[in-house]
Amino acid sequence: MMIKSIFRKALSFLGQDIAIDLGTANSEVYVRGRGIVIQEPSVVAVNQRTGQILAIGAEAKKMVGRTPAHIVATRPLRKGVISDFEVTEQMLRYFIEKVTRRRFLFSPGPRVIVGIPFGVTEVEKKAVRDATLNAGAREVFLIEEPMAAAIGARLQVQEPGGNFIVDIGGGTAEVAIISLGGIVLAKSLRIAGDKLNEDIIQFAQEEFKLLIGERTAEAIKIAIGSAYPLKEKMETPLRGRNLVTGLPEEIMVSDTDIRKAMERSVRQIVNEIKATVEETPPELLADIMAKGIHLSGGGALLRELDVLIAKETKIPTTAVEDPLTAVVRGAGLVLENLDELEQVLVETEDLEPPH
Repeated sequence: MMIKSIFRKALSFLGQDIAIDLGTANSEVYVRGRGIVIQEPSVVAVNQRTGQILAIGAEAKKMVGRTPAHIVATRPLRKGVISDFEVTEQMLRYFIEKVTRRRFLFSPGPRVIVGIPFGVTEVEKKAVRDATLNAGAREVFLIEEPMAAAIGARLQVQEPGGNFIVDIGGGTAEVAIISLGGIVLAKSLRIAGDKLNEDIIQFAQEEFKLLIGERTAEAIKIAIGSAYPLKEKMETPLRGRNLVTGLPEEIMVSDTDIRKAMERSVRQIVNEIKATVEETPPELLADIMAKGIHLSGGGALLRELDVLIAKETKIPTTAVEDPLTAVVRGAGLVLENLDELEQVLVETEDLEPPH
């Protein structure tokens, strides 16, 4: 074990260790010893005539809905899993090459830990692993996102006590109870930030006969979105195309309108949390009532979501510090302490666990 540890450290010195939160909406990259170095949208712009990648990340997101027919700004992950293997591989290669500095001419590629949604299939795990290896990784480890988020939130995941984490990203919302370095109970729901954007688009069409794009819907959600009535009313202009006249139009929408638009999806997430509480073993539930429910991911930033969950579950609820980066911070902490934390990594049928 000690020789293996020394060998690992020598390879780490020659290469580099990287943690990646490969999200549906955003991706973050953590480099061992340097912290988080990349936070970019998971968007790739492709020239369909030539197959050439024109832009990745923030540059590509600016192109969404603004490109000529032969250029497509696409998101290669859907609902937390890879939907376009080749484009995901290109995106991973871009991230890895951007952050790795080869110390020597024949330096090995980096070891990479990648966050994956809880409960994905072996085929989906293999797709992530293969894409990361093809992108230049020397070795690939997988970690389930709720576990990574809990570690990133500095919860005592290896202690014999219940920790309740809710990670709401772009494609999935994951609810997990963690104890003794493992997930005791978890649920994964493919309703999250992207679905809330779709709800706002649909609501604008049905309620105001206004056609808006995904970026506009997301901007509205961030500006005035909430899960529970606010103390002070909020309003913002909504611009789109009137479906009756075909002409541009601007209207004012309130936080009440947007809350109504997202109500059904928010309710489904809350119901999933309540169902998990109901299934939690009593001893762990006692721990959770003392420690509370912890929210991570971009969805944790939705105003008053913590208030609604606390009201519905009767358990104190708080968003973790910097919820957007909790998963990649957790994966990074595992990198920094691989010998002590390797038990939290995912074992797969075709991927031997690290020894």
